[in-house]
Amino acid sequence: MVKIVLDGLKETEEFGEKLGRLLKGGDILSLTGDLGAGKTTLTKSIGIGLGVSDYITSPTFTLINEYKGRTWLYHFDVYRLEDEEDLLDLGYEDYFYSNGVTIVEWGNKIESILPENRININIEKGKELNKRIITISGQGENYEKIVKELNGN
Repeated sequence: MVKIVLDGLKETEEFGEKLGRLLKGGDILSLTGDLGAGKTTLTKSIGIGLGVSDYITSPTFTLINEYKGRTWLYHFDVYRLEDEEDLLDLGYEDYFYSNGVTIVEWGNKIESILPENRININIEKGKELNKRIITISGQGENYEKIVKELNGN
């Protein structure tokens, strides 16, 4: 597990872009945190790191947005889902087990159907207004590589 404290929007964007450059097709990220903690902001900067040039928006009402970068980025927002069965109609497995990068905002709501090999990122608001505390956990080969890279090893 890695814990990182970010100070302000610029550091959050830099972190997201760095993470996006480290991600590869097949990676799945589960983002959690309070409303307004910065999940969509982080997703936007990860997209930049993946080479996405389109403007990334939260798919709160559409559930999923797709973006083309050096690999596809599939951005889910499951905040409004009642339960995991709502995802069956979307064919979520086609996204989760694809060659793209999948980011799921509010991933804790569908944790039982997320693949075990994933990267979990929790974002907390710090005591100071612009501080964000990022906790990264997970498992899988690329998770281990990303943790080493983020720790500067």
